[in-house]
Amino acid sequence: MGIEITAIPFMGYPVSDMNRARDFYERILGFKPGKVDHEIKEMPGKYWVEYEIGAQTFSISNAWEPSGKSGPSIAFEVEDFQESLNHLKKEGVKILADCVETPGCRMALIEDWDGNGITIHKMK
Repeated sequence: MGIEITAIPFMGYPVSDMNRARDFYERILGFKPGKVDHEIKEMPGKYWVEYEIGAQTFSISNAWEPSGKSGPSIAFEVEDFQESLNHLKKEGVKILADCVETPGCRMALIEDWDGNGITIHKMK
């Protein structure tokens, strides 16, 4: 018998500049910081911020270096796909795939300022 995974407690993205990353996630994507928003006590100068999105938690931290290459990605469901895509373009966000149509959804693939992959998603 192995380990039984029962949940995903959070998705964490490494960032190089906390202020720049917070601007992206808070101003551009509209996230509100949750209860965890502080310097990591055991790692001076390293910070951890959590954003509660529905029943999930998305985190950013400068406690490890972003690679800007392949790695984790996350999908964020949006209310209005086209309005969201227009907003991201206006803000100068790098769009990797403008609109991917599948039978069940529409997606746009973007990157944050550190090259972390993000999917903007809308169920049909």
